Amino acid sequence: MFEVRFHGRGGQGAVMAAQTLAEAAVIEGRHAHAFPFFGAERRGAPVMAFARIDDEKISIKSQVYEPDLLVVLDESLIDIEPVARGLKKDGKAVVNTRKSPQEIDLGVEVECATVNANAIALEFLKAPIVNTAILGAVARITDLVSIGSMKQAIENRFGEKFGEAAARINIGAAEAAYEQASVGLCQGRRPLVIKREWLPDWRDIPIGNSLSAGIKDGVMVGPGGARQNLTGSWRMQTPHYDQEKCVRCLRCWFTCPEGCIKREDDDHVRWDLNYCKGCGICSQVCPVTAIDMIKGGSR
Repeated sequence: MFEVRFHGRGGQGAVMAAQTLAEAAVIEGRHAHAFPFFGAERRGAPVMAFARIDDEKISIKSQVYEPDLLVVLDESLIDIEPVARGLKKDGKAVVNTRKSPQEIDLGVEVECATVNANAIALEFLKAPIVNTAILGAVARITDLVSIGSMKQAIENRFGEKFGEAAARINIGAAEAAYEQASVGLCQGRRPLVIKREWLPDWRDIPIGNSLSAGIKDGVMVGPGGARQNLTGSWRMQTPHYDQEKCVRCLRCWFTCPEGCIKREDDDHVRWDLNYCKGCGICSQVCPVTAIDMIKGGSR
């Protein structure tokens, strides 16, 4: 699995960049998903976005803590927060800056692509929205997706939302950044102040049946709280349980966010498919592959 973390500021298009990268991977026949993380939701505030790409189905839903690729849309963020925290030793980075890779200090020495995405965005878009320019540099430094697939994803996403002319302009920005990006090793002298972070595994996430549901102001809260709604009706994949493989560790029961996995007397399990959303977490935590996610929402 290849994981990407974007650091930017509100208004620069970090979320759209992550979504477009994921779409480019899908165009190439791979599995991908992208999602944002917002603090203060205002223009200029630091934001993060994440993307995951794999040849297999992706069930992990957490933020990206140890990225293979770091993308920094605003150079000033490097002095504000340890953007390179968790970046793998063999990882790569892309930074929007006028500087060369050798002049950038991320606190870890990795292969880095730098590009003046601000100048390119102003030239093509007449606005400091640097997401498509930075994606051109992403295609330059990694073979994760080709520049052709990236351009197609930009055309699909921006053309649908803003029109054909906007798609063409954004593709131009990506092409320019692809050609202008410089690649080299960045510096690793900056001390990274690593905040203590909670990196949970299945034993540390009591989000399923181990929590008790209750009634608050007449509304049921807790796992599976929306019992009046058949939330399983929009499921796109369904768990298939192989009882013979099951070792009855109950990890699936423990982590089901909807509380729709029921324990039998012998500690085997069953699913209430009226409420199973097909998230795949049960399959992800199963240590013996006794749960497969099958395409389709049949009961």
